[in-house]
Amino acid sequence: MSAAHADPEPDSGQAELLATNFQLPFPCGQTWTGNSSDSSAHQSYEIDFNRGSTPDADRGDTVVAAASGTVVISAHQGSTNGYGNLVKIDHGGGWTTYYAHLDSRAVSEGQAVTQGQKIGEVGNTSKPGNNISPHLHYEVRLGTSYPSNIQKAVFDGVTFGYPTQTVTSKNCGGNPYTPEKVCGAGYSVIDSAALGADGAVYLLYNASNGNNCVTTIKSRSLGTDTATTAYLEVQGGARKSDSGNFGYYAGPVVASAPGTCVKWGGKAGSSSYDSSWEHCGS
Repeated sequence: MSAAHADPEPDSGQAELLATNFQLPFPCGQTWTGNSSDSSAHQSYEIDFNRGSTPDADRGDTVVAAASGTVVISAHQGSTNGYGNLVKIDHGGGWTTYYAHLDSRAVSEGQAVTQGQKIGEVGNTSKPGNNISPHLHYEVRLGTSYPSNIQKAVFDGVTFGYPTQTVTSKNCGGNPYTPEKVCGAGYSVIDSAALGADGAVYLLYNASNGNNCVTTIKSRSLGTDTATTAYLEVQGGARKSDSGNFGYYAGPVVASAPGTCVKWGGKAGSSSYDSSWEHCGS
């Protein structure tokens, strides 16, 4: 086995690390053209992405997470603003990314996502009366003071060539292992927590046998053995864990907890998560 949706204030150390970790928000190998100056609604370094030769060509194309994190908004903004279907991801250290005008959303608020995971599809949703052609509106923010918190986008360690540039996605590092693949048939994710940009830890449940399963899925240093941990503790019992240097994931850690609370968590890289007693009866 090798709530309030305010952006947190930045942490300088983690911010510097994350600034070089973002990838283009499209699947590996796709080429997209970004433009920061083709909209009167734009502030600072916001980017609109298209790749098709006709106005409707990009509708339904897959949009993926630029980096690992936790979804803090997945909603249609209605008349509130011009974002339409919006996904916002918190990456830790004060960094967030925005993916707007989506035709559909594939993630929910509170969900942990890994870099390269599908979060939605390109569309042209907006506020009533705002007729726009399909495209992805993408923003990177650091901190809370809008619009000065909008940062220059960096993809694979290279700053986007404002005002316009054609970029090929290197968002290729997706982990081939899913929580369901690690824990096995019959298990479904019931909770998750992002581990900064390093991955995510997942709690799963199998209704057929009453077992819980925990696994930590890496999203960085894939294929390289690095310290990774997953653990599960049933109230009244000893903690079970899988800890070591692994290439892709830690776990599965399995225990039966019918009608009993559990603690669960894990670690990847420098990020860790530890739950309280919860999921009593799951």
